[in-house]
Amino acid sequence: MSEEKKLEELQEELIKEKEHSAELLSGWQRAQADYANLKKEGERMAKETVAWANASFMAEVLPVYNHFKVALNHIPQEQRQESWVQGIIMIGKQFSDFMAKYGISEIKTVGEKFDPNLHEALTHEECEGYESDVIFEEVQPGYLLDDKVLMPAKVRVAK
Repeated sequence: MSEEKKLEELQEELIKEKEHSAELLSGWQRAQADYANLKKEGERMAKETVAWANASFMAEVLPVYNHFKVALNHIPQEQRQESWVQGIIMIGKQFSDFMAKYGISEIKTVGEKFDPNLHEALTHEECEGYESDVIFEEVQPGYLLDDKVLMPAKVRVAK
């Protein structure tokens, strides 16, 4: 076999190997991208699972917090400066800070336009000084976890 023929065969073989190598590299790059996407999706799902596990827990705690706030509001004015009352008020502040730390906030109500995504209307009634579809009383506070409703606010709405 002539040297020219051998050289031609080697060049053809080199071209085929380069093509094969490029295919393998392309496949490897796709696999790397797929793995990175899968990893991101797994992390996102884990975060979401933890957030909603926290949400489930907080949904159980929120009624206790609401009752605590009602109890604070019933402390007689003349006792508010006593040290034991100040201690209880500090506990309420810690509770509120704890909830904020985990992305839980109260839904705005009185004076706001009624939003069925955030509020549950217990009544629609005439109320002097309020426009139609504006909340004039909060019966029970509602809460958001980031932007998702954990518990809708129960309200009375002007008509």
